[in-house]
Amino acid sequence: MSALRIEQGSTSHSAYDLRDYHAEVIEKHTLAVLVDNEAGVLARVIGLFSGRGFNIESLTVAEVNHENHLSRITIVTTGTRDVIEQIKAQVGRIVPVHDVHDLTVEGPSIERELALFKVEGTGNNRIEALRLAEIFRANVVDSTLESFVFEMTGTSEKIDAFADLMRPLGLVETARTGVAALARGSAI
Repeated sequence: MSALRIEQGSTSHSAYDLRDYHAEVIEKHTLAVLVDNEAGVLARVIGLFSGRGFNIESLTVAEVNHENHLSRITIVTTGTRDVIEQIKAQVGRIVPVHDVHDLTVEGPSIERELALFKVEGTGNNRIEALRLAEIFRANVVDSTLESFVFEMTGTSEKIDAFADLMRPLGLVETARTGVAALARGSAI
């Protein structure tokens, strides 16, 4: 009888590789949608997601062209490749939508998020919070004898990591803008 050969990373709960290799992989995608800046457009785009059970992980909206009254909606969502393609096609069919780009697959892109963190603490916790803020390049934008408010810009992962480290030091409140993203280079 031969020894069991278990591939590393197969699972931590079983001696057998139980992964379904035919199952589709859930992926995170960042979509940039250019729309007319008019009442109800955002509600129509978001209604499409909620009506079909699609999840939105991050959503940012701002007017980007004042002369032509155009806004950019940046949506971070998850799904299989087929679901993402379905989302893009359905969003593209909404009348005030001018353009839909999947920044995840169209080439290199830059994603950033802004966050504010209120941390309350005294003594060593206060000193450690300041030390970690310096390491993460977070700025102190407000300070009292009992608390700090830190401002930080970076990837969502960087912001999550900073929040995780601040929790035991007295993190009491967080505000995040959501992801802003652009394609790199000359791509749109």
